[in-house]
Amino acid sequence: MTSTTSGRVTVVTGASAGVGRVVVRELGRRGHAVGLIARGAAGLQAAAEEVVRLGGRASWVAVDVTDLDALRQAAGRISSELGPLTGWINTAFVGGLRYFWDTDDATFRRITDVTYHGYVNGTRVALEHMRPRNHGVIIQVGSAMAFRGIPLQAAYCGAKHAIKGFTESVITELRHERSAVRICMAQLPAVNTPQFNWNDTEFDEHPMPVPPIFQPEPVARAICYLLEHPRRSLWIGPSTAYTILGNRLVPRLLDWYLGRSGVDSQLTEESGPRWGTNIDQPRDERADRGAHGMFDDRAHAHDPWSWTSMHRRELGIAAGVAGATAMIISRVRRGFARPRPRQNGG
Repeated sequence: MTSTTSGRVTVVTGASAGVGRVVVRELGRRGHAVGLIARGAAGLQAAAEEVVRLGGRASWVAVDVTDLDALRQAAGRISSELGPLTGWINTAFVGGLRYFWDTDDATFRRITDVTYHGYVNGTRVALEHMRPRNHGVIIQVGSAMAFRGIPLQAAYCGAKHAIKGFTESVITELRHERSAVRICMAQLPAVNTPQFNWNDTEFDEHPMPVPPIFQPEPVARAICYLLEHPRRSLWIGPSTAYTILGNRLVPRLLDWYLGRSGVDSQLTEESGPRWGTNIDQPRDERADRGAHGMFDDRAHAHDPWSWTSMHRRELGIAAGVAGATAMIISRVRRGFARPRPRQNGG
């Protein structure tokens, strides 16, 4: 059943593939009007058609998020077609799989520009629409790698760390002016997306996400929940939780572990499509690549961690009721078990 969320207009960057693609589907299913932004025209058009089929309204613009003026124009067009922006979800990024010393300066800067400055630009444009109306929610789709760097992804990990620091700073500024605009962070695990078919790499083995791998659907549901029930941060996937907590407790142990296993865990002997790097050019401009990657057979379709986090209030109430019930039952049983006073004969 399609739920109706009247008046909600949400922009999603990186909307043409992967997590962003499933997010726009979920928003359409929930009745949102969705503004779709990415570089790949074929993926954008297909994603917009899915939103409409699921009951939402859609407007898409092919634009590079590193171009602030173009992003402003895209947001203005979406707002004029769909209505005032109430939500903005930053997911656009590009990535590579190379040792740092094998990554040339131009590639490193490009990954940083898209993955970090793309979020900065998206946040800036979103706030230009939301602050005057004192209303709106911005979500930064982050990663466990915002807390723990791994080998072969120095530029991406650096960008994700930067997004976290940048976002925390802006949160405090909004608090200072007592703004009702909310900024939230969703930290993701490894996800089965087309990213690994167009990563910038020269390894003979095919790139792969670090197991455990999750399908984009439970991730998208958690992100959309955060949009509608904003909180500062939401961890998605138990692997995100133990990565973040583990790095707080035993960072040197993780240095050793990732030094031994982190490279091999991102490469597989499995064969799969390689569409070429998307660092400078989109790989879904002429062909729609969809949301899923090549690891459907090993990706988890459910995430008990984020499900529990999304239902923590209900679970807390249920635990309270169960505890109260157990206490009542215990007292009743003690009452029945209490020995009755002996009657004196007479």
